[in-house]
Amino acid sequence: MNSSRNLSFLAGVLSAVFACSAVTADDAKAKDGTKKAVSFYNDVRPILVDSCQGCHQPAKAGGKFDLTTFAALMKGGRSQDDDPIVVPGQPQKSYLITEITPQDGDAPEMPKNLPPLSADKVKVIADWIAQGAKDDTPDSVKIQFTAEKPPVYEHLPVLTSIDYSPDGSLLAVSGYHEALIVKSDGSGIVSRLVGLSERIQSVAFSPDGKRLAVIGGSPARFGEVQIWDVAKGKLRFSVQSTYDTLYGGSWSHDGKLIAFGCADNTVRAIDSTSGKRVLFNGAHNDWVLGTVFSNDSSHLVTVSRDRSMKLMLVKSEQFIDNITSITPGALKGGLMSVDRRPGKDELLVGGADGTPKLFRMHREKARKIGDDYNLIRNFAKMDGRVFTVGFNKDGSRVVAGSSKDGKGQVRLYQTDDAKQLWSVDVPGAIYSANISPDGKTVAAGGFAGKVILIDAANGKITKEFVPVPLSAAIETASAK
Repeated sequence: MNSSRNLSFLAGVLSAVFACSAVTADDAKAKDGTKKAVSFYNDVRPILVDSCQGCHQPAKAGGKFDLTTFAALMKGGRSQDDDPIVVPGQPQKSYLITEITPQDGDAPEMPKNLPPLSADKVKVIADWIAQGAKDDTPDSVKIQFTAEKPPVYEHLPVLTSIDYSPDGSLLAVSGYHEALIVKSDGSGIVSRLVGLSERIQSVAFSPDGKRLAVIGGSPARFGEVQIWDVAKGKLRFSVQSTYDTLYGGSWSHDGKLIAFGCADNTVRAIDSTSGKRVLFNGAHNDWVLGTVFSNDSSHLVTVSRDRSMKLMLVKSEQFIDNITSITPGALKGGLMSVDRRPGKDELLVGGADGTPKLFRMHREKARKIGDDYNLIRNFAKMDGRVFTVGFNKDGSRVVAGSSKDGKGQVRLYQTDDAKQLWSVDVPGAIYSANISPDGKTVAAGGFAGKVILIDAANGKITKEFVPVPLSAAIETASAK
């Protein structure tokens, strides 16, 4: 950001922008004839969320700026010799306005790599500053945690997602307001990736293991995709999407795209380096909980609470087919998890009916009412709902985890004949289970808050560990 711009020229530009702006709700007059006050939380903050917070937040303060809270915005972040980022009552002296306004005929400096803000949005921010830059953020939504002030766990966390790094040395684990990277043998925490999202629903290493996608959000407020540098433990960028939590993140085979499901019944995909949206589809009728790319990433497969698994063409964003049967009653409940068999376009799904299933991705004969032609085989029914399914590295084994009446179950099957190799019952629902890259260990986690390591050869539990730092009180209680 260049802070040496001519402020007198800026004032002229602002006058022109404001004069040409269309009349908005913010121009309306209150009953007493005064101009309606611009709200930071309801009017200004959403603009910053959409266009600025991906690069300007506690985990990634681009240009040393954090624009996620009123306090951080007013603090600024640059040297004392520079212009303040916000000067209450004086938009023409506020550096924030300088950066989002055209200068000397050039496009605005910010938002970086995104379209410039509309004149209406610039006017909203400028009016808020002119009115005194007041804070009306509710206490209940103020940011509580940062890298310098991470969460303190008074209870064991619910583990919604676990993923092995490609070399098997690390595990990514969902936490509260953070994802954690731990040593896969449970010997210690490597890094804590504290972001804006309160709830983390999905963690996934990139194919090369250098990046981690963290998918989640804050219920009824926002959904977010975070991309982290694994080695540095630094946030590369984040993208907020929809007004609710996101689910089921997956990487394309080349690491260029990330897909995820949404609670607004849509599925989306973004470019993993820029955050630009490259796919949007609304074919589902309920929350989309899982995604996976085809072997060559030309297609995307999605599963939903609407009891269907759908196939989409990535390039055109087009819905192609219902992979599962569309006959009413063919599926007994929503689908919650999907994985693709390595090297093949075969799909493993799990859901509310408790039966893991293997499907072919592409239809080879015309659909007929009542058929379920794409189904290859069923695996033995598990207790309760199947929340997680996955393949080992060569696709010869299938792991699945379920929950019923507060208890969990982890099973391992052979893929080609559906033979059950072992089954382990554990306290607490199982929400995530994965097989290590060397095929020797199954890592599972869920409601009980512990990562369970199971010997893949015999189904024996070899270790259990808590992947988050605990408060002294709960650590003492857990030890007892």
